[in-house]
Amino acid sequence: MDIKDCVAIVTGGNRGIGLGFVTELVKAGAKKVYIGCRSLEDGKAIVATDPEHLVAIALDVTKPEQVAAAAAKCTDVSLVVNNAGAFVNQRLIGAATMDAMRTEMEVNYFGVVSMCRAFAPVLKKNGGGAIVNVLSAGGIVAVPGMGGYSPSKFASRAASTCIRAELAGQGTTVSALIVGSVDTRMAAHIQREKSSPEAIARAGIAAARAGIEEMDTDPHAMEVRAALHRDPRGLADAMAASVR
Repeated sequence: MDIKDCVAIVTGGNRGIGLGFVTELVKAGAKKVYIGCRSLEDGKAIVATDPEHLVAIALDVTKPEQVAAAAAKCTDVSLVVNNAGAFVNQRLIGAATMDAMRTEMEVNYFGVVSMCRAFAPVLKKNGGGAIVNVLSAGGIVAVPGMGGYSPSKFASRAASTCIRAELAGQGTTVSALIVGSVDTRMAAHIQREKSSPEAIARAGIAAARAGIEEMDTDPHAMEVRAALHRDPRGLADAMAASVR
């Protein structure tokens, strides 16, 4: 994937890791970046900083009509960054209802698959291109305290493998990013050293360039991966103990 002069779309591109991708893609030479966001006004404020390279579009990945409209409008896209995410911070059994976990699954899993399905023909028409799915260390280690978030990221990781196989014939690569602690609003409750959104974006861009199937993007993600390989039972016990 050649980032220079590419056209990208970033879901949830108005803040956090998504905005990091928007910034770093332009720095890397992208010709145009569509900023997908639920609030078009938020996107327009970012576009005002660089109208030559940025375009805001209304995009809620849980709404099929908006996903379809984005694919119909953004026909020049060669890179799809599925970044939009939801973390409601409720547990699977302890929550009063299943509403929170349904929201997390709708955004973090079905939203990713919906975008991939809608943009697969666009990518094929434009030579194959790449998809980057922003996942989580909670997608390689089950974190009971994360309720529906961790299972939704496990599902998206599996979907990334399936979609990669389905789109290999058209030359589309699919990279799954395993992200740890990042300095974003979603991770404000986490008390530990955090990587910047821009650092995660740079890792994601490197994965797209090289066609890397799965990448640990930051020190925390690498620590989780190492612990998983070193002592999977001990890690699972530690995660379970954290909610008791």
